[in-house]
Amino acid sequence: MRYGFIGLGNLGKHLAANLARGGFELTVFDLNRAAAAAAIAAGASWCESVSQLAKSCDALITCLPSPAASSAVMNEALPCLRPGSAWIEMSTNDFVEVERIAARAAAAGVATLVCPVTGGVHRAAAGDITVLVGGAQQQYLVHEPALKTMGGRVIFLGGIEQAAVTKVVTNMLAFIHLIAAGEALMLCAKAGVDLRTAYDAIAASSGNSFVHETEGQVILNGSYDIGFTMDLACKDAGFAVEFGRRCGVPLRLAGMMEQIFIEGRAKYGGGAWSSMIVKLLEDTVDTPLRAPGFPAKLGPGDV
Repeated sequence: MRYGFIGLGNLGKHLAANLARGGFELTVFDLNRAAAAAAIAAGASWCESVSQLAKSCDALITCLPSPAASSAVMNEALPCLRPGSAWIEMSTNDFVEVERIAARAAAAGVATLVCPVTGGVHRAAAGDITVLVGGAQQQYLVHEPALKTMGGRVIFLGGIEQAAVTKVVTNMLAFIHLIAAGEALMLCAKAGVDLRTAYDAIAASSGNSFVHETEGQVILNGSYDIGFTMDLACKDAGFAVEFGRRCGVPLRLAGMMEQIFIEGRAKYGGGAWSSMIVKLLEDTVDTPLRAPGFPAKLGPGDV
C-alpha cells in the first residue's frame, strides 16, 4: 500500500513521520519543503507536486488548516487519483464541504475516510493521539494498520458526519475548558494561593480536565505554546456553533466561547497560540498567571 501525505504542519508532520517510521511506503508534499524534514528522516520520499503525488499513491492523506485548503488540494488531486484508491481526510473540516468532496471522489471511484485526530500535538509526536474514523467500515479495515501507526487509539464512529461532529465536539469542549481553567487559576491567584500548589490541587480534584493538565502548564510557564493557533480555534469554534444550528441544539456556552476566541484573535492575531485566550483575562485584571517549574512546550512524555 503506497500512501501519500499532504499537509506537514504542527500536527501533520508528526503523523507522517510516525507512518514512515512504521515501515509504510510514504511520499509527502507540503508548500514548505522544510516541514518534511522529520518525515524524510524517518524514511518518507519527497514529491514535487500534488498531482504527481496523487498519481503515485494508493491512498492520499490530507491534514490541512482549512476547508479552503482541503478543497484546493483535492481539486488538483482528484483527477489524478486512480479508481479504487482512497482519500483519507485528517483535517478538522466542515461536514458539508467534506461531503461535497467525498461525492466527487465517489464519482471518480475514490473512497473517502474522514479521520480527524484529537489529543494534542505532543501526543501526535509520541504516536499516542486518538484517531476518529468515519466512512465505510470495509475501507476502515483496509487502512486501520496505518491509522493505528499514526495515532495509537483508533475509534470507528460510523459515517462521515458522525466523525466530523465528534471531532468538533472534542475541540468545543477543550476550548470551553481552557477558558474555565484560566478563570479558576486567576481566582486562585487573586486569593493569594500559590499557583504551583493550585495547579496540583485542581489536577487532583473533581474539577480537573485534560486541558488543565496540559495547556495549564504552558500558560503557567508563559510560553502559551500548545502548537495550535487562534485561527484554527476560531475555525473549529465556528464549526461547533454551525453544527448546533443544523442539529437544533442551543449551544449557549459554545456561542460565548466562540465570541471570546474572536476577541482573542482580534487582540493577539490569528497566528497566536490558542492558549493565549487566557491572556485576555490576565490583561483585564493586570495579573500574569506564572509559576516556576512548568515547561515552555509539552513533550511526548507529558500528560
